[in-house]
Amino acid sequence: MRCTARGRLRHRREGLLAGDRVVVGVSGSAVVESVLPRKTELTRPPVANAELAVLVQAAAEPPPSPALLDRMLIQARAAGLAVLILWNKADLAREAALELCHSYRSAGFTGWLTSTVTGEGVPELKEALSGRISVLAGPSGAGKSSLLNAVTGAPALKTQPVSAHSGRGRHTTRLTELLPLAGGGLVADTPGFTSLQLPALKKAELRRFYPEFQPWQPECFFRGCLHDQEPVCAVKAALNAGKLDPGRYDRYRMFLAELE
Repeated sequence: MRCTARGRLRHRREGLLAGDRVVVGVSGSAVVESVLPRKTELTRPPVANAELAVLVQAAAEPPPSPALLDRMLIQARAAGLAVLILWNKADLAREAALELCHSYRSAGFTGWLTSTVTGEGVPELKEALSGRISVLAGPSGAGKSSLLNAVTGAPALKTQPVSAHSGRGRHTTRLTELLPLAGGGLVADTPGFTSLQLPALKKAELRRFYPEFQPWQPECFFRGCLHDQEPVCAVKAALNAGKLDPGRYDRYRMFLAELE
């Protein structure tokens, strides 16, 4: 139904989001009267009531951005969503994609390689999206719309190649839209982005978004160890022993500094 919204809803701070459950009154025309409480909420991409965040990174063209991915992981998990990482365009840089995929699996995240050229990983994505509300998020050019076209089996969404001049993706999707899936469920195609702020967190909260730290934290000398400057830190000992990804740890310390 095409609806208008009551003025108080249009002007409220949190606005209306794709995925909102609303009460609609029909008296001549359809009007959104109220918004029901949200189970989950993301601000970027802006979507409500999603259960699964599918975080898409291209293996190449454009190159992957682990820093942006780590920010998205923190934001999605802080909002209460399950996460799935897709390394798309695996046909362009398979070995590099496998290395990144293994790194994040070792950290405790679910993910796999995908390619809309070869069809790799697409059946698994269909199954993951079935029967739930999901959101695809990632930088421009990562291939989110192409993946959705492969999942739905119809070229419903526009796609564009990566810019040869800048090496960055072009913004194909301009708004967040929920699309129905043949197997049940809804998935949100969202505009790409290249930057993302961390959610409002205390420094001591950041470590809970790093599942690879969990086995070592109880052995730290300080109960509230931030795994940064503290002595006798079991997480840093595991890092020095080659049991943790140094890139993930370096970005963790960068995020700690941001939260100050």
